[in-house]
Amino acid sequence: MSSVAIETVVAAYFANIAAMNPEGWVENFAEDAVSYDPVGEPPTKVHEGFRQFIGQLQAVFAKLEPTIEHIFVAGQAAAVKWTMLGFSKSGKSVSFEGITIFEINAEGKIQTIRAYWNPATMVAQLRS
Repeated sequence: MSSVAIETVVAAYFANIAAMNPEGWVENFAEDAVSYDPVGEPPTKVHEGFRQFIGQLQAVFAKLEPTIEHIFVAGQAAAVKWTMLGFSKSGKSVSFEGITIFEINAEGKIQTIRAYWNPATMVAQLRS
């Protein structure tokens, strides 16, 4: 798989988060894909928990604006440094950042993601 193809899958992942589009988001993943988001929490089988994930975003945020700052492709994987701006339904804005590692399978689908970020940073901003 080419670097361009991997970058396209990663871009679609973030675009569907911004659109809060559960169907589009899950289409990027293999049927047996696993998400560690964030790393340190129990893993989630994407196809079993995707509506819950997007539902949580939709419950809190009116708008999300992800920015891919850097993407490093190596083999069938990519490490992405990102920043997320969020605008809550209660009028608060948040900014948080992280690094996500994407492992892409031979079919061009995300097999595993490992997201390194601190949700407490986001929650603290929402509560301030």
